[in-house]
Amino acid sequence: MTPEGRDGLAAAIEVAVRATPGVRTVYRSGSLISNLLRAGAEAIGVRAEEEPIVSVAFVGDAVAVEASLGVDAGARSADVMHAVHAAVDGVLGARGLRRESITLTVAHVQSRGVS
Repeated sequence: MTPEGRDGLAAAIEVAVRATPGVRTVYRSGSLISNLLRAGAEAIGVRAEEEPIVSVAFVGDAVAVEASLGVDAGARSADVMHAVHAAVDGVLGARGLRRESITLTVAHVQSRGVS
């Protein structure tokens, strides 16, 4: 798949994740170090700021997806993660892609008054 196709897939997955009830925010996936390196590279113009937030990588003929989420404090995180997993599977299935893995992290539990 081309980089543009990968970015399009990542964007479609992000839309599906954000539309999942209980998801308040989607954060850029990766470790603190990788995010700091990415921010530094963007600051000097090496990487595009429009890089997808959701990580999509091809592993052979399958897709590995990684996303970090903020969930609503009023929702059960496990239920939200199951729903997000199903939403990601739905996007992959609709495009005829096989899942290698889906890694979801609850990065923050947000109260209703905080966005």
